[in-house]
Amino acid sequence: GLPVLEKVMPEAEVKGFTKPSEALEYARQTPVYLAFLDIEMGRHSGLELCRELLQINSRTNVVFLTAYQEYAFNAWDTGACGFLVKPITPEALKKQLALLRYPLG
Repeated sequence: GLPVLEKVMPEAEVKGFTKPSEALEYARQTPVYLAFLDIEMGRHSGLELCRELLQINSRTNVVFLTAYQEYAFNAWDTGACGFLVKPITPEALKKQLALLRYPLG
């Protein structure tokens, strides 16, 4: 989970998925306004998941989370609107939320 997100956005409905296929299935059935994705997801790429989520709903705000700042350049090719380097702090999260491309909900 992302407890810092629940702290900064207590009114948000936060869902966590361990498999990209589960996240995509959810996104097909429910509007997703904001998605936080790891770039490194085992065998799967968060970059690819971002592209697939945006095909389902082009107004999803995607923010990448990573421990490696050098991944930022690859992330911008996907249509993502943000990038946070771990560990995520409430301050960094609030700053990123202010920069989202589309309104939430």
